[in-house]
Amino acid sequence: MSEIIDQPLIDLPIVEKLTYKDFAPDQDVKWCPGCGDYSILKQVQGLFPELGKKKEEFVFISGIGCSSRFPYYMDTYGMHSIHGRATAIAAGLKASRPELDVWIVTGDGDAMSIGGNHLIHMLRKNFDVNLLMFNNEIYGLTKGQYSPTSKVGLVTKSTPFGSIDQPFNPAELALGAKSTFFARTLDRDPKHMQGVLKKAHAHKGTSFVEIYQNCPVFNDGVFFIYSDKGTKKEESLILEEGKPLVFGENNDKGIKFDGFRPVIVDLNDSNVSVNDLWIHDDKDRIKATILASFANENDGVQLPRPFGVFYSIEKPVYEDTMLQQIEDVTKKKGKPSLDEILSGDKTWVIA
Repeated sequence: MSEIIDQPLIDLPIVEKLTYKDFAPDQDVKWCPGCGDYSILKQVQGLFPELGKKKEEFVFISGIGCSSRFPYYMDTYGMHSIHGRATAIAAGLKASRPELDVWIVTGDGDAMSIGGNHLIHMLRKNFDVNLLMFNNEIYGLTKGQYSPTSKVGLVTKSTPFGSIDQPFNPAELALGAKSTFFARTLDRDPKHMQGVLKKAHAHKGTSFVEIYQNCPVFNDGVFFIYSDKGTKKEESLILEEGKPLVFGENNDKGIKFDGFRPVIVDLNDSNVSVNDLWIHDDKDRIKATILASFANENDGVQLPRPFGVFYSIEKPVYEDTMLQQIEDVTKKKGKPSLDEILSGDKTWVIA
């Protein structure tokens, strides 16, 4: 025993404790004054030291747009790619280097217009990546054209008499594409954003986070109703797992079901109890789909806008299934040559 005690202690490697400064590059951040991107950047830089990983394990991939400058402002690996293709490039990276922690940063125009096809296939394939979509309901970098999420009637440089398009609802699109995780937060609520980002990162699969982000130049204040002190409690609905849907200045309003139709009830009414209210369950796809519809016109009833995790379920991720398939085939048949893969088992010899 004394021999063991007398032996010198083995020097264990010291794990460097990172701070947000370790993720901030030595260059100026160039967004317009008042842009919501600053808030999102600060929350991401503040979150990363808590994730217990080395900087070299993180990768940011973006497309084109104001949001897509993000990789320059994170001192990690990254790629500023081409318009709408960030999800496709991230899929290729994750398939080839599944151990990396891959983050996609995109905007509503980049993701849901030219990149729309890539987005829905990323969601249905379920790569283990984190997708942050900054939604300001406008094109910012190209100077104020309407986007796929712009409201009907919005006057922009490309719709001088008002947009006549029906906008995409990102939550409905995500759920329709078989997304395993969808959440919504906003730039003006940093604490809420931090919580959502942590849950997104913990999810095994494609985590799609829509972030309401203010463009002070071309669509200023479009989401302020959900964050201003005088309106926030009446217009926003904070989703908490296992909790009833309650909102209002004094938490005196709630959401209950009339069949499958959500209705607002007054909790001051003696005939209404908290026990009658809809309980949030982020594993329930039907309820998540109904929550997504709150952003639409609902027979003239103005429902509060939900924020938080709508839906989160576990399913196999693409890269794991792909690698398992390769392993199974290799064990059974050996490693095939490229010629064998390309020719397949249906070939003919022309005499």
